[in-house]
Amino acid sequence: MWSSERKTTTCGRSAAGAKPAQSNGSRASERTTGGVRERVGKRHSLTAAVPRNNVPRFAGARKAFDRRPNPPGPPARRRKVSNYGLALIEKQKIKYYYGLREKQLRTLFDKARRMPGNTGENLLTLCERRLDNVIRRSGMTLTRPQARQGIAHRHFQVNGRTVKTPSILVRPGDIVTVRNRPNLKRMYEGVAGSDVTQRAEFLSFDQSGPRITVTAMPDFGDVSLPVDVGSVVAFLNR
Repeated sequence: MWSSERKTTTCGRSAAGAKPAQSNGSRASERTTGGVRERVGKRHSLTAAVPRNNVPRFAGARKAFDRRPNPPGPPARRRKVSNYGLALIEKQKIKYYYGLREKQLRTLFDKARRMPGNTGENLLTLCERRLDNVIRRSGMTLTRPQARQGIAHRHFQVNGRTVKTPSILVRPGDIVTVRNRPNLKRMYEGVAGSDVTQRAEFLSFDQSGPRITVTAMPDFGDVSLPVDVGSVVAFLNR
């Protein structure tokens, strides 16, 4: 009788005073953040719950979202840009600035090469004489694509004749006007007074029309694009 009671007391004491088991001394606990349960502690679990923004909390994945200047893998050796690459960059400047395709640039280059004088300066002068560039440089539009779209939609007239070709080369004395439609006149009159920084000296602009008059032939000083035109000529002569 006494032995059975002792055993019962011993078993009860051990059951009441037993400590909860720990998992390998990880000292991890649980917490709830925004309705999501995750484990926290000294050791971070790679299988932790993902928060609402779908960005894992451990360091590796957080750094994966950083944009680095170099591609992954072993560090690549920096290579110097060749003369061909530098000339190609300068040629692309002219194409993107004036909105030209490769064939259009080659056509203007062939025409500039047959003209007397410096071929590079002649090339940029021909680019400045394009109708879409003249409309842009007068301040009637904000961009060259906007000027090309207006020309393609027959919004403009040259010397009283409606045109739809943005590549027309203007000459001194030419007059560019908007077609006699109230909606077109209101639209271009509102845009004309907003930007006068790009207005060229070889153009005379009358906002009441609106009306553009080509007063002189553009020269190399009227070009607003900083470009090494000599390398472009050498590139196109290959």
